[in-house]
Amino acid sequence: MIPLKPVIGVAKDQVMGHLPERAAVYVRVSRDKTGAGLGVDRQEADCRAKAAELGWTVVEVYADNDLSAYSGKPRPGYRRLLADVRAGAVDAVVVWHTDRLHRRPSELEEYIAVCEPRGAPTMTVKAGPVDLATPSGRMVARQLGAVARYEVEHMIERQQRARLQAATDGRWAGNKRPFGYQPNGVTVDPVEAEALRWAATQVMDGVALRAIARDLNARGVRTSAGGTWDARTLGRMLRRPRNAGLSVYRGEVVGSARWPAILAEDTWRGVVAVLDDPARRTTPGRPPRWLLSGLAVCGVCGAPVVSKPRVRPRMVIYTCSAKAHLTRPAEAVDAFVTAVICERLSRPDARDLLIPPDATQDTTALHLADSALASRLVELGRLYGDGMIDAPQLQAATASIRAQRERVTAQLAATSRGSVLAGVIDDMAKAPDPAAVWAGLDLSRRRAILRELITVTILPAPKGRPPGWQPGQPYFDPRTVRIRPAEP
Repeated sequence: MIPLKPVIGVAKDQVMGHLPERAAVYVRVSRDKTGAGLGVDRQEADCRAKAAELGWTVVEVYADNDLSAYSGKPRPGYRRLLADVRAGAVDAVVVWHTDRLHRRPSELEEYIAVCEPRGAPTMTVKAGPVDLATPSGRMVARQLGAVARYEVEHMIERQQRARLQAATDGRWAGNKRPFGYQPNGVTVDPVEAEALRWAATQVMDGVALRAIARDLNARGVRTSAGGTWDARTLGRMLRRPRNAGLSVYRGEVVGSARWPAILAEDTWRGVVAVLDDPARRTTPGRPPRWLLSGLAVCGVCGAPVVSKPRVRPRMVIYTCSAKAHLTRPAEAVDAFVTAVICERLSRPDARDLLIPPDATQDTTALHLADSALASRLVELGRLYGDGMIDAPQLQAATASIRAQRERVTAQLAATSRGSVLAGVIDDMAKAPDPAAVWAGLDLSRRRAILRELITVTILPAPKGRPPGWQPGQPYFDPRTVRIRPAEP
């Protein structure tokens, strides 16, 4: 028989000889940077010692490692604990401290509603018993919960001010190692920096993120966490202002950073502008497999043309995405457009296509305007850090500045965006077979070149068949494909 030991705050029937025989231990650590779980192990050892002191038998340990009670994220261990208390699988709970159980009053109320009707006592190693059997005990528990929430909110406020101060000073506040830099977040990693510059150039040249990610993975380049690249991860990395040596607080650039830039600011702005261009394909799904799918337009209604498989005869066709206005063999249309574009890029005057419309624009005034706006943001940040303004005031005051900086960014980006033809024309001029150079380009690069240079319209087939056509065989009439220079 378990020896009777008086426990302060335990229900009356338990004091009279019905002490809990089955105790649950709950342990939690908000942050486990090493992943070793040492914090929860220490808590468990202390809780087991407390249970032995009370004469309780530990039948289950519920653990939530590296999970905050304040964030509101699901805590599987905690939910299992409540379920077992409801089911009567355990009679009491032992925890290292009350703040391990809850940081939010709403969670405390749920815990009271589960434990109080069942007379399940809670014992803490550091704060003694939690009496949920009496109104005064529940009042104390609620006060402890309110204090715990205040401490967390005050800690968050201090951390936010510290991060803002670090950002305005251009210092790295610390976090996961950023790609392109060594673990200290400041020293440039030469191998990753070169990969970052290459990826930025590819984006400026119109290559799709999926293709760039696939190339990086094939070359053995991994993310800063050691994982493989995908389009979303790559896009997020390339958009980071820190690549241009800019310091950020809550998504806003607040000044120059102390770490060296990997990309020139104009280049970074150009990359962001290309990635955020509404005309760029950003919806999930399979990438295009045919040259003109989604690029060419229907000659009847102007809707985009899409590719579809056809069973009889077995082939891929281009058809209008809106209605059945046309049906053209995709392979033949792509071959015709490829021949036209290769012939144009092989001409002696092809380099004239490399001159961007805004290449002669002076960016000095734009940079001065952007620097002035950035200085105003830094001053607002300092006012917030000194407590002169609160968070809502900071947000309201930066709204106008943010809008102005976005307009300046768009103007700067227009002068820095690279040409998708960079390198292609020189390669074609040197190669004995320009078509082979074109065939060696990634599909997304070829599509980007077409998007910049020409507009392709596909027309319905005229009546009749061309000479030499055999029944049951596909045919192609070049007159059904109209190619015009793209509008600037």
